[in-house]
Amino acid sequence: MKRVFIFPVAVALSVCSMAVAKSLDLKSLPQAVQTTVQSQLQGAEIKNISKETENGVTQYEIETMLNGKHRDFNVDTKGPLVVVEEEVPLDSLPAAAIAAIRKKVGAGKPGMVEAVKKGDMKSGSETVYEAAYTTVGGKKQVFYVKADGTATKE
Repeated sequence: MKRVFIFPVAVALSVCSMAVAKSLDLKSLPQAVQTTVQSQLQGAEIKNISKETENGVTQYEIETMLNGKHRDFNVDTKGPLVVVEEEVPLDSLPAAAIAAIRKKVGAGKPGMVEAVKKGDMKSGSETVYEAAYTTVGGKKQVFYVKADGTATKE
């Protein structure tokens, strides 16, 4: 007796299609967002623009590349800059943050480190470092640490 597995295949395909984010064009964004993006590019090439909602707040994520380094930023739909994530060398971090990252990674393999700034960019915001790494067992992980070496959640 033959069994047809159309339903599971249809479900799998629909789930996969939902995971694919639509890349947006800069010209399709609201004018206030375009202005912020242009001021933040600093000569970088736009790799991708997507619209996302985090904690009920809709924003645009702009992924860029400059001199081989990632620099991504999120812009609120009304134009204000919300988050900046910039790839940085591990040895450029404060000593306490470096020590905390090395301790967390242990015998694993360190990956990309990003300086993450959130909040009101005009009045200043605290920088948190996001360190990607691969455990000895091969599992990819991310660790967040403040400049003083204190672990934090994003």
